[in-house]
Amino acid sequence: MGDIGAFRTVFAKVRRRDPGLLSPVALTAVIGLLAVFTPQDVPFTQLLPAAPALAASVWSVGATLVLGAICVLPVVGYALAFSDASAPYTAGAIAAVTLAAAHASHLRQQREHTLAQVRAVADAAQEVLLRPVPDRIRDLDIATLYLAAAPQARIGGDFLAAADTPHGLRIILGDVRGKGLGAVGVSAALLGSFYEAAYESPDLGQIARRLDTALTRYNAAVTNEEFCERFATAVILELPPTGSLVSILSCGHPPPLLVRDGTTRVIEPAAPSPPVNLAALIDCDYHVERIHFVPGDLILLYTDGVTETRDPDGVFFPLADWAGQTATTSPTVLLRTLQKALVRHSDRNLDDDIACVAIRNAPQSQSQSVELAT
Repeated sequence: MGDIGAFRTVFAKVRRRDPGLLSPVALTAVIGLLAVFTPQDVPFTQLLPAAPALAASVWSVGATLVLGAICVLPVVGYALAFSDASAPYTAGAIAAVTLAAAHASHLRQQREHTLAQVRAVADAAQEVLLRPVPDRIRDLDIATLYLAAAPQARIGGDFLAAADTPHGLRIILGDVRGKGLGAVGVSAALLGSFYEAAYESPDLGQIARRLDTALTRYNAAVTNEEFCERFATAVILELPPTGSLVSILSCGHPPPLLVRDGTTRVIEPAAPSPPVNLAALIDCDYHVERIHFVPGDLILLYTDGVTETRDPDGVFFPLADWAGQTATTSPTVLLRTLQKALVRHSDRNLDDDIACVAIRNAPQSQSQSVELAT
């Protein structure tokens, strides 16, 4: 009865998800019909072992065994009824393949279970490293986008975080040099330092110096050069509780975009600041820019995975022009549209991590309506 229950489970999954799960049944039916409606000297029944073999790739052990029994019993009955000398060999082949297929199905299910556990751990790691950013903080609408380039990966070398501190809302977005597990380790070190420094440091330059120290210590602790990433670029924003001045510190990172009244401005720093962990090497300090961020404005932070996305002809994605032509002022819709545009531009071949943060200063009327609704 347990095997029949497993067989019923297959059909329940078919109704909910993937009709392709019926392929073993379809193959069995096709071979059976050919065996019935073709001359007896054409032994189509010898193809029946293919059905349980196919079932092993998509079905459970019980369902695979049930299908094997369904295939072998008519052959045994035919052998007994018509004394066909070849039928017992066909039945034996079906039985042998069914047992092998059941074992293969068991191994596949074990691997799927292990993969599910690994994905759960990866999701938990992403929740720890990339803590969810609220959709709204005070009068600010916020949206984030994160795409890891590695196949099946949840996290990569890009990082982002937000902290609502007494100094104001502080947001960081950055990109670690390199990819793989080493880059993830550097991201974890930098994010841990940011979450601590964001509440304690009086200004953005102090936060950058704390990040610099954290990365220096991390590099000193990592002895494997293959996984030791030496620096990272980052952009740090501070949006104070009151006033319209926003502080921006770009540590060798692509400049943010300011979208205002349908026009896009690239916020280039007046003086360059070094990437994290390179200030001492190039003897350079950190310089903070301040711009007006009025109601209706939108700031877009992004990593170079966005601007370095290429089409099949090698043309880079024109982010500034694209942002200026996009009519929406919703951060969520903007990033959703940007993701589709990047996938389309790259012909579905994104080869670098991508992280974005969009922050919109909501007009006062909208802010009041949201407060009334809540």
